[in-house]
Amino acid sequence: MTETQPSATQPSPANEMDGPKLVYILYFISLVVGVTSIAGVIVAYLKRGEAGAAAASHYTYLIRTFWIGLLYAVISAVTMMIMIGMLLALATVVWFLIRTIKGFMLANDGKPVADPETWLW
Repeated sequence: MTETQPSATQPSPANEMDGPKLVYILYFISLVVGVTSIAGVIVAYLKRGEAGAAAASHYTYLIRTFWIGLLYAVISAVTMMIMIGMLLALATVVWFLIRTIKGFMLANDGKPVADPETWLW
């Protein structure tokens, strides 16, 4: 028998998604304890190279979520002086929650992220 790698369209084995789920959980916790997102992105960078196609799509999505979220947070902080920063910060939190919840649900089902390089969700 030969072993075949699961394609990006097939559900992946449950244990392959343990790493992405861990990173999603660290991201959720970061809403209360901010430094866990740094640990999450480090795990995502370290695991992406050895992951299967489905898990790699989640790691790419998670890495982009971290960096784009950081960019949005900096823009929100800079614009606090002109009073739009609070609205942008709220929009950033909602964006972050949508991305992480959607990604966690896909990982829980063993499915890849359809477009891991998107800026939205």
